[in-house]
Amino acid sequence: MNLNCKRWLYFMIAGSVALTTPAFVYAQVDEIQVYQGGIAAKGVFNLTLHTNYTPRGIDVAGFPGAVVSNHSLNGVPEFAYGVTKWFEAGLYLPLYSVDEHAGFGLDGFKLRTLFVAPNNDDRKFAYGVNFELSFNNKRWDQKRISSEIRPILGWHFKPFDFIFNPILDTEYDGFKNLDFAPSTRLAYNANSQWAIAVEEYADLGAIHKFQSVANQSHQVYAVVDHSGKTWDIEFGAGVGLTDASDKFTLKLIVARDLYKRH
Repeated sequence: MNLNCKRWLYFMIAGSVALTTPAFVYAQVDEIQVYQGGIAAKGVFNLTLHTNYTPRGIDVAGFPGAVVSNHSLNGVPEFAYGVTKWFEAGLYLPLYSVDEHAGFGLDGFKLRTLFVAPNNDDRKFAYGVNFELSFNNKRWDQKRISSEIRPILGWHFKPFDFIFNPILDTEYDGFKNLDFAPSTRLAYNANSQWAIAVEEYADLGAIHKFQSVANQSHQVYAVVDHSGKTWDIEFGAGVGLTDASDKFTLKLIVARDLYKRH
């Protein structure tokens, strides 16, 4: 086994052990994105702005005092640094939301570590895994600390891409309560600058007993991506397929490199 394989195995085992203990179904999300396995180049520091608005959403709070998704605006700046060809470190700060009843508020912050196969964009089979540690304010989550493990599996059949993120969320309340919230992306790359995609975001509930289909969250998005010389932009519009889903959501992701260490 070569050194890179040993490193990969180590991080997979470490992440799995750390997450043997997650969460109920989330009513709110700050980041609506399928991870495709790309990272910032080594020595590059970049910024991604996530913004989501829900014109028609669930209008009942998930718990007393919680942000309600209907008519809410959620977002977060994401800072990332390419440490090596296979490791990127990230910070989400601050998470914020504007609730139509409670107004503007800060919702916490997140730490992220992303491990990928080098040069994933050039591989037919791309893979990686992302770990997040969230520190939540009361209006966002009943638990102060929660986490996510996001495996990344991708296949590049030029000009098509198929990406699958079988996400597990945890609030450190037992392995059986791991929450399964997969996301999927099928994209057509018209050229090096433009792509269109269909994405699906779901939340099936705890792995020991999935929710009934009617009580699961399922949203399908139409997405357009543009890679420019300075800015990368992703815009999407999503519709809910079940009563447990927000009916209509808009997302905007804007990213650019800020600094490169020479």
